[in-house]
Amino acid sequence: MTRHPRPASAAAFALALLAGTAAVLCSSSGAQAATQAAKTLVYCSEGNPDSLNPQIATTTTGFDAVLPIYNTLVEFKRGTTEIVPGLAESWTVSEDGLTYLFTLREGVRFHGTERFTPTRTLTADDVIFSIERQWKSDHPFHAVSGGDYPLFTDMGMPALLKSVEKLDDRTVRIVLNQPEAPFLANLAMPFMAILSAEYAGTLLTQGAPERIDLEPVGTGPFRFVAYQRDVAIRYRAFDGYWEGRRPIDTLAFAITLNAAVRHNKLSAGECHVIATPSPSDLPKIKADPDLRLLQQEGLNVSYLAFNTRKPPFDDVRVRRAFRMAIDKRTIVDAVFQGGGQPAVNPIPPTLWSYNRAVEDIPYDPDAARRLLAEAGQGEELRIDLWYMPVTRPYMPNARRVAEMMQADLERIGVRATLRTAEWKQYREALSNGEHQAGILGWTGDNGDPDNFLYALLSCNAARDGGGNMAKWCDAAFDERIEQAKRTSDRARRTALYQEAQAIFREESPWLPIAHSVVFTALRKEVQGYVMDPFGLHDFKDVSLQD
Repeated sequence: MTRHPRPASAAAFALALLAGTAAVLCSSSGAQAATQAAKTLVYCSEGNPDSLNPQIATTTTGFDAVLPIYNTLVEFKRGTTEIVPGLAESWTVSEDGLTYLFTLREGVRFHGTERFTPTRTLTADDVIFSIERQWKSDHPFHAVSGGDYPLFTDMGMPALLKSVEKLDDRTVRIVLNQPEAPFLANLAMPFMAILSAEYAGTLLTQGAPERIDLEPVGTGPFRFVAYQRDVAIRYRAFDGYWEGRRPIDTLAFAITLNAAVRHNKLSAGECHVIATPSPSDLPKIKADPDLRLLQQEGLNVSYLAFNTRKPPFDDVRVRRAFRMAIDKRTIVDAVFQGGGQPAVNPIPPTLWSYNRAVEDIPYDPDAARRLLAEAGQGEELRIDLWYMPVTRPYMPNARRVAEMMQADLERIGVRATLRTAEWKQYREALSNGEHQAGILGWTGDNGDPDNFLYALLSCNAARDGGGNMAKWCDAAFDERIEQAKRTSDRARRTALYQEAQAIFREESPWLPIAHSVVFTALRKEVQGYVMDPFGLHDFKDVSLQD
């Protein structure tokens, strides 16, 4: 029986990736190189990060890239949605839910770079800097890298925050304008990572503030080494990490856009873990004795967003007609190949408050034609239909989905021209409302329905640059999700979110496509890897078996 190469192949591949920054390794003896290589993990990622600043990143690809570098005040317990201490060792919340008092850990060290050597440990100044950079338009770093902080804004932080104060070096007080049920969960999201105020000050003095987002410095388990677009991101274990040095010495993200190539590299031992394996490769992965396949129900949704600011989708009848015209079940069966289920609501059925009483709009091309005619849209209606250029955990093949939608629409007389763009530009185009209809998706960040319904469908997120790709603003929907934020009563929140889902069904700003099963494939020598409920890839506690 032919066996795949052992992990030494992955080590060799990693050394090639690290050649520019690891000359010392390459000059070592063979035995020394083997020892070092055994502690090198290669992750074949699915794309380039949209940013190396967690405050700016909006995709799981970007979050994966910053996860090794940064920490947040509170974190999610590994593999769960449970909030646990992070850089804050403890906190208290006032009875009215407005005041949060955080006590920071003592002695937490920041990374250094060739241009920066930290002289102090974590203090309240770093927390204030990290929040106010996103919040205050007159902050000296607010406009650096564009001055756009999508998640901070989409989660309603600018209006929510009243003050962020330093009581002493280890105590931070955050006061809110109104109670916010998901506030702690939001603080655990990557956009609330803590950056170094001292590093920022040094860069400002050097006249190079943009380096804060190009040469990131955090408190995380790995320090950033280098990033080469379309090639790799490289990290080294941080000896001064506050939880102790990690088992992996070197971490490399090998950027590999094609799913089949990622599988081939995994099988050949050129990487240890791969992102979003293709559904067609799953049987081969399961059959390979050198590999393991992990899976879990995804906290996600994929959708076709109708731009409600542009004709013809400013008419709800047209939006409903499109939902009737597209054979969603056939699309999900063909593209997800058993790894997904048709979506009805904008939140997944695994999330609390999911409304099972909402019935999907049925596939009915004849009814779709009649509704289009009623809306004054006769034969030869033409639209642009945008599709993603990359695979995502919630969408294995957006082009194929778009082609199948195009064929369905043609049957009712609608001509859809397919369009795409490079991933970062694609998201920007949809976020700015350049599309008529576009395929996208979302993986939840914090286990709260607010993270779907507010971040993706609120009036606040419908602004240009916001995460509401339908640019839909409905007063009745918005009232319910705003009310749900203000109470900690789970039963009341559930009722409000279920009412919001019923409104969503009637107004149809999206065609919900699917909720996918999420898969991760890895070599059997990888130990300690746990799937993340938010679709991220965390290597902090991972080791390699010799």
